[in-house]
This record gives sequence, structure tokens and C-alpha cells, in this order.
Amino acid sequence: MTSSTPQHGGKKPSSAPSKAPVNAPPAPSNFLRHVIENDLENGTYAQRQWGGSPGDAAHHKAGMHDPAKVRMRFPPEPNGYLHLGHAKSIWLNFELAKEYGGVCHLRFDDTNPEKEEQEYVDSIRDAVQWLGYETYLADRPSAPGTMQPHEYFASNYFDFMYRAAEYLIETGLAYVDEQTPEEMRANRGDFGKPGIDSPFRARTPAENIARFREMRDGKLDDGAAILRAKIDMASPNINMRDPALYRIRRATHHNTGDKWCIYPMYTFAHPIEDALEQITHSICTLEFEDQRPFYDWLLDRLAEGGLIASPHPRQYEFARLNVTHVVTSKRKLRELVEGGHVDGWDDPRMPTLAGLRRRGYTPDALKLFCERSGVTKSGGWIDYASLEAALRDTLDPIAPRAMAVLDPVKLVITNWDALMGEGFLDECSAPINPHDPEAGRRHFKLGRDVWIERNDYEEVQPKGFFRLFPGNKVRLKYGHVIECTGGTKDANGKLVEVQALLVPDTKSGTPGADAIKVKGNITWVAVADALQAEVRLYERLFAAEKPGSGELLDELNKESLVTCAAFVEPSLAGAALGGAGFQFERHGYFVKDRSKPQSLSVLVNRTATLKDLRAK
Repeated sequence: MTSSTPQHGGKKPSSAPSKAPVNAPPAPSNFLRHVIENDLENGTYAQRQWGGSPGDAAHHKAGMHDPAKVRMRFPPEPNGYLHLGHAKSIWLNFELAKEYGGVCHLRFDDTNPEKEEQEYVDSIRDAVQWLGYETYLADRPSAPGTMQPHEYFASNYFDFMYRAAEYLIETGLAYVDEQTPEEMRANRGDFGKPGIDSPFRARTPAENIARFREMRDGKLDDGAAILRAKIDMASPNINMRDPALYRIRRATHHNTGDKWCIYPMYTFAHPIEDALEQITHSICTLEFEDQRPFYDWLLDRLAEGGLIASPHPRQYEFARLNVTHVVTSKRKLRELVEGGHVDGWDDPRMPTLAGLRRRGYTPDALKLFCERSGVTKSGGWIDYASLEAALRDTLDPIAPRAMAVLDPVKLVITNWDALMGEGFLDECSAPINPHDPEAGRRHFKLGRDVWIERNDYEEVQPKGFFRLFPGNKVRLKYGHVIECTGGTKDANGKLVEVQALLVPDTKSGTPGADAIKVKGNITWVAVADALQAEVRLYERLFAAEKPGSGELLDELNKESLVTCAAFVEPSLAGAALGGAGFQFERHGYFVKDRSKPQSLSVLVNRTATLKDLRAK
């Protein structure tokens, strides 16, 4: 998605940004763009009116935003780390707001203190900033015309939510239910059977207000009562059968402390938050589609009472991001973390944004993947290979190159001292990035002893093998041509050394470089200046294509992490921790681990191979 003006027809909205450059690609069309453009053209939210109680209207009108603007929100619950699915929601909400000249709020839906922690708040904030939205500001609700960081908390609205609950009680639209959880579950009915009215449903508003205030004041035990909306226990939509609005929870809240012992349910709080922040388009995934009737019912009732403006926000659903070999349930991810099956929420195998970042994924790669995945109302699965393809396509033009030997065996050039001089080290160089000549060159040395990959040598030439075997000539990439003379194995048959002869006057970049034609080029690192490194070869965390339906631990990929003691080019010494990464020639894309232990000189994570090794 780009920030250009939409190119798929229709009248250009007056609030849209200036026209994109001629060469900019058109923004791909989707149903959400059509909805937004239609609302802008018709001035849908420019017509907001206040009704009902003038006192409430005056109170909330003081915090009104510019009604003509598109206003989106990204509303995570701070009960875990954000994952790949959240990346799409972040990208979609923030980029649509930017594209149509609006704003997007980062809102923490912190209504469940038993599962929410400050650590998760901090991690969410960090992930959104990492994706590139840290400087995106929004209007301050209490002071129109001024700006603040795009950050809001549901808990900041608890006072208003309580007043809204009492308003519903006073108008006969809510009641306190004291059935047991088992009774409520049984009386709710199912898809083939209507629900049964609670025996507490007929209480008067005065009785319900008194009992609700006892809930608020801590006079009832946890679970002893809940506040429910009074809608229709026979509704074919089970979500409309008197849904819960408030429950008793004695838990310290990360933001409000112990001020409250009752907390609003998410389905009650979320529409109110949207309304108070004057969100125009409340975008969520398809699993919330059945909740939309209650979203509208609640806001319609509050608008009738003058507590919020009308027209109120509208909810729109799109298909969630399902990626093969990936689990995005925070509950299941927490199970892996707390069970010690991964090394924390930021384990590079985890689909969390913290894990993807540590593995070497970039914001540009994730945004490209989200764009390619499309925005539709029909579900489906996207192959994990598409995620890696987006990474390769974004990194290949920019990633610095380096050589690394992941399974090292020593190659000895036996005539080196005689030809070049004992202890002589030849200066070699290579492009930092072949796509960018202005990036310059990297420098390293070639000497008598070098590290090569163990599988670059075969005692007997297999078919199609053009690397090292006795009598064959290959080029040490960016260096000289050598002729293999043999190899040495230990008593167990393991290769411990390869021997070769230097072919004089064949160094890359010199007039004699093309004197001898070879079919094989191999990467290498000189023993004299190589850096020792621990390289972690990460794979997909789950072997199952669609994990989550069976036993979670049985679906894990037992080979999702392989560690090797490697040697890497000296240019890696200056690479930043957790930077944009680099490409090890032949091997793939890697990054220096951003949480490197001090005891290791270089700790490197593989982000992805150079190509999809599973592709047929």
C-alpha cells in the first residue's frame, strides 16, 4: 500500500493528500477504500449531530475531533506480544489513515487486568514504532487543534463507561444477573434453541442501579453477579442474547491501580472507545462479524441518550491473516513461552513482531507481505514461502554481502609459501553490494590456510559436481584459481583437511584472471583474519502446515534451530547489532543478534535462505 491518491476510479476526496508522482504505482483497490471514499464524498461524518441529554452533549463536544477526517484505530489488548497478524492490522489502519489524510490511534484495550501487564504495553508500543509509525500524531481529545502521540487507553474511559452502564440500567436496557455461570450458560440456548430469560431480568431499574453500585463498591464476591444488556434471549444471533457488560474482578490494573473492582467487557468497551475517539471506520477481522449487531445496538442507544455523537462509527470486517506453519493465538504462544519451549516472546522462531525483528525481518518486508496478501472478506491461507519471498525482494537490492563458512574444514594451499612468500597475505576485495557500486568495496585477506565448506570437497566427483575433487580447478571467489590435489580424513572417515596448489597469475581483477576457465567458484574465509561466529540456522517453528488444531507440542518442528560454529568475513566486526542484516553469499540472509551475549564475538541469526528450498 502506498500513500498515493487512489487510482481505481471515483471522485477524489477533498481531504485526500496531493496527487502522487506519475511513476508511483497505483494503490491496489479493496472494499475498504471504496467504503472510505464513499463516506468522504458524501460527508458522512461531517454531519455528526448530538441528541438526548444536552449536559452530556456539551461535556463530550468539548473533546470533538475534526469530523471531516478519516479516523482509524489499532486497538490491541496488552496481554501478550504483537504477532504477524497484528502487523497487517497496523499496516492497514495506519496506511489507510495516511492515504486519506486522516489519523490513526494506537489504543490499548486494557479492560482485563488479570492478563494485562506493563511489559506488554511497552512491547506493543515498541513494535508499532519499529514498523515506522512512531512520529504519527493525532489530535488531543481534550484540546482540539493540538497534537499528541497517537496513544490512548481504554482505561482512561472507565468513568464514562460506568456512566453509560448506569444510563442503560436507568432506561431499562440493562440488568444485574446473579445466576451462576453454569446457569447462564445453560439458559443461553444454542443455535437450534432460544435462550431462557434470567429470573433476575424483571428487576426494576432502581433495584438494578442499587445492585450495580454494590458491585462497584466491592460488596459482592468475584463472579457473584454481572451486568447484562437486555436485548432478546430468542435472537438467532447468540451474541444478542443479553450479552455481559460488566463483571467483578478484584485485580490491580496496570493503569488505574485498585480504583475499580468491576471492569467492562471488551464487547461493551470497544464500541464506546471508538465513539469517544470519534473513529470513522472501525476495522476488525471476520471473527467479530457476529458482534457487529451489538456494536450498533449499543452505540445507537447511547446516541439516543446524547452520550455520543451520531452518526456513530461503523464496524467493517476483513479476512484475518492465516499463514501456513504459523500460530497467532496469543494464548498458545504464551503456552510456548511459559513452558520453556522457546526462548521468550522474542525467540527468532516466534511469529511475534519482536521475534521476527530479532530474526532479521524488516518493516519494509512485513509491509510488502501485508500488501501482497490483499484485503478481502473471504478467508484463506497464505504460504509461509510468500513471507520469505517478501523479505528476499526487499533485502536483495540493499543487503551488504559477505562470505561465511558454516561447516568449516581447512584448505591448505601447499605451494603458497614457495610462490607468494612465507606468511604472505594477499589483499582481496569484493563489492559491498553488487546492486550499488557507490556502496564501495569490502576488503579481506587470502593466505596459505583458508576455511571452506566441508561439502565443497568430494573424493570422487559426483555427476554435475564442479567444486573440489582431486585434479579439478576452481576459483576461490574474488581470489585465485587453485587445483585440488586431495584430502585427508581421520580414523573415523571424517574430512579434516583439503590440499590444493595455487595456479599463479589468476587473481580476480588482474589480466590473468581469465587465462584459465573454471566451472566452479567457492566461498572461503582466510584463517588469518576470519572471525569466529555462532550461527543459528532458524527454520519454521511448526512442522504442521496448519498448526493449532492438534496437540501444540506435537506440531513443533524439532529441527527449527540448528547451531553451528562458523567463520565469517572480517567485515562483520563492524556490523550493527540487530541492523538491517546482510547476505552471506551462497547461504542466505542473516543478521547480528540484537541480544548477543557478551561472551560471544559474533552471534548471527539466519533470516531466510537465498531461495525457497522447498519449492519443487
